[in-house]
Amino acid sequence: MEFSVNSPFLYLLAGCVVIFVLAQSAFFLLRAWKRGKELGMTTAKLKNTVVSTVVFTIAPALSILIGVITLSKFLGIPLPWIRMSVIGALTYELPAATSTANALGISLSETITDPKTYSAIAWVMTLGIMPSIILPPLLMKRIQGGMIRLKQKDSKWGDIFQTSIFLGMISAFLGMVFSDVRSGLAGWIPVFVLLISAAIMAVLGLLIKKMGWKWLETYALAISMVGAMIGAVLLKGAIG
Repeated sequence: MEFSVNSPFLYLLAGCVVIFVLAQSAFFLLRAWKRGKELGMTTAKLKNTVVSTVVFTIAPALSILIGVITLSKFLGIPLPWIRMSVIGALTYELPAATSTANALGISLSETITDPKTYSAIAWVMTLGIMPSIILPPLLMKRIQGGMIRLKQKDSKWGDIFQTSIFLGMISAFLGMVFSDVRSGLAGWIPVFVLLISAAIMAVLGLLIKKMGWKWLETYALAISMVGAMIGAVLLKGAIG
């Protein structure tokens, strides 16, 4: 039997996972609705809360959809669908898949046809994200308590510490952006795309701050991602 990244069996697995997640969401929605009634909340207020929540999930859903489309070029739809709809993020999934493919000497410019390569990428993507599921319940309370104590002791250093953690996380991905700059102008495309994305986010930030368009906070990530992807396509066509 010929292997396919879009085989019906993989779609069946993806469908089971997504149905489970939707069922879990419906379960907690009903529990929250019941608890709201117990607290004396009116039906109108509960409906407004549900509607506003649905509206504010559109932007994150767009970001997830973009991630699925990006990964589907070489991994098909089922695996990215599972990963991005449950716990994954494009900032992790794509580097994990790329690093695995590079280690195996495989290019991700085309759809994967080797089941061993596909399996290796799936395992790396899955096992690599497992600590984010296991460690928070064990360590989050202690870590959060330490950060709160630090901020209470010195709020300035507490803010600097949190910013440093975030920048350290971002720095881990910058190596991939600058890894090919010695290969000519084409190697600078990721850098240009990074600058385009940063510029778009800066403009959105100014609009939010100066114009008071708070609704943009929800859609800023999706807009930045789409703008950067359009820029990448244009640069690729211009530079080659």
